[in-house]
Amino acid sequence: MPSFAIGADDFLLDGRPFRVLSGALHYFRVHPDLWADRIHKARLLGLNTIETYVAWNAHEAVEGRFDLGGGLDLRRFLELVAAEGMYAIVRPGPYICAEWDNGGLPAWLFRDSKVGVRRFEPRFLAAVERYFARILPIVAELQIDRGGPVILVQVENEYGAYGSDKLYLQALTDLTRAGDITVPLTTIDQPTDRMLEGGSLPGLHLTASFGSRATDRLETLRQHQSTGPLMCAEFWDGWFDNWGAHHHTTSAADAARELDDLLAAGASVNLYMFHGGTNFGFTNGANDKGTYEPIVTSYDYDAPLDEAGHPTEKYWAFREVIARYAPVPGVESAGAASEPSPAGDAASNPAGAASEPSPAGDAASNPAGADAGVPAFEVPLGASVPLSQVVGLLGEFSRHPDLPTMDDAGQYSGFALYRVQLPQRSPDVAGARSVLTFAEVRDRAQVFVDGSPGGVLSRDQHDTSISIPVGARLEVLVEDQGRVNYGDRIGEPKGLIGPATLDGEPLGEWDIAPLDLGRIEEVAAVLRQGDDMDARLIAGPSFALAEFDGSEGTDLFFDTRHWGKGVVWINGFNLGRYWSRGPQHTLVVPGPLVRDGRNEVMVLELTAIAKPSMRFVRGLDLGHTES
Repeated sequence: MPSFAIGADDFLLDGRPFRVLSGALHYFRVHPDLWADRIHKARLLGLNTIETYVAWNAHEAVEGRFDLGGGLDLRRFLELVAAEGMYAIVRPGPYICAEWDNGGLPAWLFRDSKVGVRRFEPRFLAAVERYFARILPIVAELQIDRGGPVILVQVENEYGAYGSDKLYLQALTDLTRAGDITVPLTTIDQPTDRMLEGGSLPGLHLTASFGSRATDRLETLRQHQSTGPLMCAEFWDGWFDNWGAHHHTTSAADAARELDDLLAAGASVNLYMFHGGTNFGFTNGANDKGTYEPIVTSYDYDAPLDEAGHPTEKYWAFREVIARYAPVPGVESAGAASEPSPAGDAASNPAGAASEPSPAGDAASNPAGADAGVPAFEVPLGASVPLSQVVGLLGEFSRHPDLPTMDDAGQYSGFALYRVQLPQRSPDVAGARSVLTFAEVRDRAQVFVDGSPGGVLSRDQHDTSISIPVGARLEVLVEDQGRVNYGDRIGEPKGLIGPATLDGEPLGEWDIAPLDLGRIEEVAAVLRQGDDMDARLIAGPSFALAEFDGSEGTDLFFDTRHWGKGVVWINGFNLGRYWSRGPQHTLVVPGPLVRDGRNEVMVLELTAIAKPSMRFVRGLDLGHTES
């Protein structure tokens, strides 16, 4: 069987020096029917390896229910990597960051406040052990020494930026080895003395993460690891976006120059990202370093392959650089003679591995014309219904003596509706207004008094108080906009954080209804029968329905620029969030979700839509850039 090891200066494949040329591709951010296409385009770039995280909270969204099917079929993903003649790097966490909800850690895990977060704590490690028992057997069976593609497995993720608990790192290492993982184990940290020291452990191979000053960063890494191959295991070739900011881009020429410097130094690399994909549903993460910043639905990352899977200018620039150091299909490579061929020669790949990408400028690859064949059209929203009329289809209220969090109610993403009876107030007191105050709002709260809108409290604005009219019943619709994925606020609960007061007096006896939007079909059934549910104007929060005729397998791009804030489903699949504040103004509809003939779109609009129609455009609109 083949072997993979760490030598004095190089990675060793079957005893021969081997440079890892990898690209990050997260299976949980790409429709499974498109995995093979994205992997194939990675090999045509000149890469020989695919790297992926494993998102624990995607596989075990509900404690004890582990999902390994459909878009979470890790085994199938790794087998497709092997079928393309490529190797694989797996990063199972348990923490992954990745701008992913809660950094991949299940929110249910922290309902017990005594559970440790990323530290040597028995409850946390016991849960990790159960998680590893489900995921590591898949990885173990597909290791290179058993005929599979997996050559490296990472322990934790950039731990030196968070802590320095060596007992924790050793416990994770022991659990990983106990899971029958025999390939070399790695760590990754930003190349600073503090982070490399805090996140490392004897016996684990150190790698670095950076996107610039490659020569200097590799030298810092070498100072902390005198032998073994140098590797940038996250070469940041772009960046992520958050709502209300600009779309981040990096110069293709500058990124290619940095990649050239890195490869010229003899280092291995993992492009982060090769293809970012999409934060479908409610999977996006957030950052909070004093101000809460939720991540947008798109995870385009300004990567070589854009969110829709098309090669960009950066793809061609990187391909030219890689060809100087390694074999690239269809390109005379200066480095061809010095690199061994990856497992499964291109000529034997049944998926068309011998084919070449379209040249720059071709409509199939040029970002300006990539979507020239995509249909552009507009359809009306046919019917709408206020959330208040269908809330009983999505959840049931439970009563709590004190203000509960969403987590207390077993709701770990999406929305929850709160209700409380207000104390009687004389309408002539204080101008018929009262002041409602919470300790904290996580993350956006729409306030209603006796059914009428009373305003919005936003975490990103540090809002905690609002003036409301005198009334009998207070309702608050709270949206979890994404759990923090980096730093000390990982694991915090969502919803309204008490105490809650009205004019300084405590409010008690709260009702809360978690909204199960997995039951969206029940709302759709109401809308299909609603001939009198006019959608000429939509005042949120309301659901609306639209239909269009489609062609199976055709990628579509839904234009959200003329809408407010909300969520979109197509044929029952949650595409994710939209928001007029941008920067993102399109939602990608992957072709495998589109049916021949009738297709159905559902919308939950939280604010308002003045022109109730759905407009599809020819390509991505990820918003304004900094320049």
